[in-house]
Formats: sequence, C-alpha cells, structure tokens
Amino acid sequence: MSTPDPALEQLRSAAAEPSPQTWFQLAQGLVARQAMEEAHDWHRRAADAGFAPAQIELARMQLHGVGTERNVEEAVAWLLRAEATGHPVAAYMLALVSVGGVAAPHDARINQRVMQALNAGMAPALRAAAIHFGRKANAQDQQRCLQLLDHAAQRGDWVAALLLSERLARGEGCAADRDAAGRLRARLEAGGIAPLPALSVEDIATRSTAGTLLLEDGLQAPLARAVSERPRVAVIDGLLSADECRLLIAAARPMLHRSLAIDERTGEASAMQIRTSSDASFDPLVEDLSLRLVQQRMASAAGMELVQAEHLVVLAYEPGQEYRPHRDYRSPESLRDDVPEAGNRARTICVYLNEPEAGGETAFPVSGVTVEPQAGRAVVFDNLLADGSPDVDSLHAGLPVQHGEKWLATLWLRERGYRAY
Repeated sequence: MSTPDPALEQLRSAAAEPSPQTWFQLAQGLVARQAMEEAHDWHRRAADAGFAPAQIELARMQLHGVGTERNVEEAVAWLLRAEATGHPVAAYMLALVSVGGVAAPHDARINQRVMQALNAGMAPALRAAAIHFGRKANAQDQQRCLQLLDHAAQRGDWVAALLLSERLARGEGCAADRDAAGRLRARLEAGGIAPLPALSVEDIATRSTAGTLLLEDGLQAPLARAVSERPRVAVIDGLLSADECRLLIAAARPMLHRSLAIDERTGEASAMQIRTSSDASFDPLVEDLSLRLVQQRMASAAGMELVQAEHLVVLAYEPGQEYRPHRDYRSPESLRDDVPEAGNRARTICVYLNEPEAGGETAFPVSGVTVEPQAGRAVVFDNLLADGSPDVDSLHAGLPVQHGEKWLATLWLRERGYRAY
C-alpha cells in the first residue's frame, strides 16, 4: 500500500483546472518523485497549450529518452517554439545541441543564443563564455574571462568559483591576488570542494578573434606533430587551456569510481589489474555547454565529428597506478549492445590535464614512441587500419605514475555516428 502524498494530491487537484502552469507544476512534482512517464504526459499537455517552460522540459526528456522514447528532432522543434517566445533557457539548450552540428546546425546562431543566455545571467552560459574568452591572448578578453567567472560564481556556479580562485592565486589574466583567492578557496573548502592540482598551459594552439564571442574559433584544427607512422600517432601541444583542463578535473572529481576494463572474450567490463586508475564518464544528461565545447575541440583536433564520440571519460591516476599495454578497438561481443551501427573505435584522442611530478607517460611499444604528460597536450592515434581492420600495432600503455597525480581526458571516436546530437 503506497504512502499518501498530500503535496502531490494537492498538485493533482489544482491540475484539474484548465491551467498550463498548474499542469507544468504537477509534471515537475512527478519528476521529483521519479514518475517520469506521467510527468512526460503532463509536460506535453502544458507544452501543447503554449507554455514555454513545459516545452523546454518536454524537449529535455525527449533529448535523453526520459519517460518517453528519444526523439531529438521533435525535441529541437519544441525548443525552437520556446525560443520564439524569447525564453533564454531554450536558446541555451539549442546552443548546446547545435555544438554537434547534426540535430541543429552549428552556425552563427550559436553565438546569438549564448549571448541571449548570457544576458539572462544563466551561470552555465557565463562559464562557457568565460572559458572561451580565457583562450584569447588579448588583455581585455582575459579581463572579460575573470568578470564572467565572477558573475557565474555569484550565481552559485562552484566550478566557475574554482576556476576563478586558480586564476586569482596564479595571476592569470590579472595581478595575483592571493588574499582574494584564499577567501574564495576557504568558502569552497567549507562546501567540501578541494583545490585543484597545480597546472599551467604556456601556449594555447588556437586562432581566435579578439573581443568577440565566436565559438566557431574552437573548430579550428591546431597543427599536429606526427611522431609515429605505424601505429599512426600525433601530438598536439596546447590543445586545451588551463581553464579547460581545470574544468574537466573539477567536473569529474565528484563522479570518480574504480576504472573498469573490457574482457575481449566476453565483452563484459570489470575491475582488472591491467587498469588501476579511477575515472568518470560524462553521460549527456550531465553535460553542459562548457563540456560540450571542450569535447568538440578534441574531436575536431582528431579530424572527426563530435557525434562520432563515445562519452567523454576523465581518468585520475595516483602513484603506482597505470594502464598496462592494451588496444582501444573493441571486440564484436563488446560492441553488440553499444550502438553497433556506429562501428568500431577508429581513433582515440587523449589530453593530459596536468603534469605529474614523475611518470605517467603514454608508451607505444611497437614504434618505441613515448609521450610525456604536459597539461593541455593531446595524443591522437588510430586504432584501425585504412581498410577498417584492427591495427594490432596500436598497442599502448599508460605508464605508472611515480610521484604526484595524473589526470587525463579521453574520447574514443567511432567510425560512424554514435551520439544522437
């Protein structure tokens, strides 16, 4: 026998009236109680009546297949309807979807939509814009970065506050202000948020337009330095900025768990001694615009599209931890239940997010190439040959960390589209 829920019953009673707002409130109450299918139905009822917040929430459910079948095309249509009313959240979500360039075009409207969200004071948009301006060398753009991080932090964005504290402490884009950084860090630590590992990125590989929010700057593919022909391995220095490295570490830390490895014979994932790190995988449900833009640059640098990428994985290694020699391409068994139509992992891009005190190199035993960790540096390598068959020479290893900690971001890119948007 279910326990009576007076608050929910009150919402149901109110929803008996022909009011889209009360229908939406009931839907939100049902979401809070994990009654997703019924929530979807009430959101749709309010959305059909033209209530923009319901259109946005209905689109969110359709994007991720929550309470209904995934329908990205219909989700985008609902967001466009809500955007037409001037709703900034709809504009922000359309910008986020359009990063992939499939469900919505990646064109100049993405900048207009982010600006609309900025003007409305949306913290995720403020942080994304701050990180964008932080990649520009212009002093005024660096000042914009700091101001936007501060605005986002004031709106409760703890990641932005963490990035701001690092910049203030290290004098990045400003004169160092250790007192202000200390006060900010104290508030963060009181909330259980620890400081980030020390890191710096000297030169960012980017071409950007000073003073302007042009997210398409992130699509410019930086120059890659080939270090091996078989397997094909290239290195890109300064792919990610210090802000972007810190963003990934900060976002991953609360979700870390013991890394798993896939058994090639069974296709099942389990904890194995071959891989002793911890990691966090970013489901699209938890991605925001900042995370999407970083992944877009990683995919672009690898010569691939973001929709070909599996979920972003951020790995953390402590002293003694490693990933012994392995290959990234997957067995037919392991692909069977994981979007098999996307094909195998054609290419991998890894980006070091910091530099451990010693160890943690990426080694390719066949070619004898070893790449040293450096914050912002990417390693790109092929897992398949030109004919699509597995390249056994793509064997590689994450060597043991000797001192300090190592953080690494990885995208595995399939032969064809893997993501819905």
